[in-house]
Amino acid sequence: MKIFSRICIISACALISVSVVAQEWTQFRGSRLNNRISGIKAPDKWPQTLTQVWKVNVGTGDASPVISGNRVYLITRQGMNEVAMCLNAETGAELWKSPYPAPAVTGPASSHPGPRSTPAIADGKVVTLGVSGVLSCFDAQSGKLLWRKENPSNAVPQFFTGTSPLVTDGLCIVHLGTQKKGEVLALNLATGAEKWKWSGDGPSYSSPSIMTIEGKKHIILLTEDKLIALDMADGKLLWQVQAVPQQRFYNCTSPYIDGQMIYFTGQGTGTKAVKVSKEGEYFVPKEIWSNPDVGAKWNTPVLRDGFLYGFTDQRRIYCIDAATGKTAWLNDEVQSDFATLLDCGDFLAGLPSTGNLLILRPDSKAYSETVRYKVTETPVFAFPVLKG
Repeated sequence: MKIFSRICIISACALISVSVVAQEWTQFRGSRLNNRISGIKAPDKWPQTLTQVWKVNVGTGDASPVISGNRVYLITRQGMNEVAMCLNAETGAELWKSPYPAPAVTGPASSHPGPRSTPAIADGKVVTLGVSGVLSCFDAQSGKLLWRKENPSNAVPQFFTGTSPLVTDGLCIVHLGTQKKGEVLALNLATGAEKWKWSGDGPSYSSPSIMTIEGKKHIILLTEDKLIALDMADGKLLWQVQAVPQQRFYNCTSPYIDGQMIYFTGQGTGTKAVKVSKEGEYFVPKEIWSNPDVGAKWNTPVLRDGFLYGFTDQRRIYCIDAATGKTAWLNDEVQSDFATLLDCGDFLAGLPSTGNLLILRPDSKAYSETVRYKVTETPVFAFPVLKG
């Protein structure tokens, strides 16, 4: 049974367990930004336990690892430094690391002192975003620093940086800044030179996605209180809709894109579906449905066979009909606030911060759990990476 003999997990104390190489998983929510892994086949019979092949203590952090080839890349905190590093996925051996001084995380966010932003890999380069907004680009092979954007004013959101950089088409796109004063930057991946900048809403704790309509690429972001679209070519605002968090909550989930549809959710706001169409010269968003009863705090849903699956802000696993927005089912078992969910083809893999890896069968009729594994004794706040 080799399905989970190649698994990578980073936890709150940044404990990495990797058995063997994983498929290309090059940025937050995967290479296609949809929480989906291809090329995995469920075994005829799942093993009773998983075998840990190696373990390395790498520091503190909540950022997910990313994998390219036989290498695992991650960013953590070690003492007064943030550290970008590369490990051999087969053995856990350190191939390179690059530390730099980082301010302490203070206030309500201090219980999570390490980086939360997942690195991004493209064109032989690795981009990291530190918890205090320091953006760095390294040579993926050697770890040499290629360029860096400092944040001397320490302008960060209330709970420090939580968004992840996006790399695409030779660009690094990232939303930086502080409350009510943000900047979305498109930087040349090779040099760090600015191609365009959009100034406006402050960043949320979600990460950008990409939507393509009639050959035009849009950057889709949840800001602190809006869902917006920027033209990837020049950064111009194409449209925006209100996405105001309720009560004292914050936007922390990322928009899920499926063709012309955008599904987005938030704590206290439920889940919504918006369709974007071109009308004359303009792109126009239209709300298709709203489900006020089922929303998420941190977990971006996955779309599978016409249904959305995820973890609610009430710590339950749910299923929503993506065509109508109606709740198909809601499981009664309490999980945790923080959770991730992957679509692995034959099965879904959920990892709440309890450290229980849940293997689920996609089923729009009822909750269907195949097996669960205890994979760590410490809380997990990051995506697992699977292959095999």
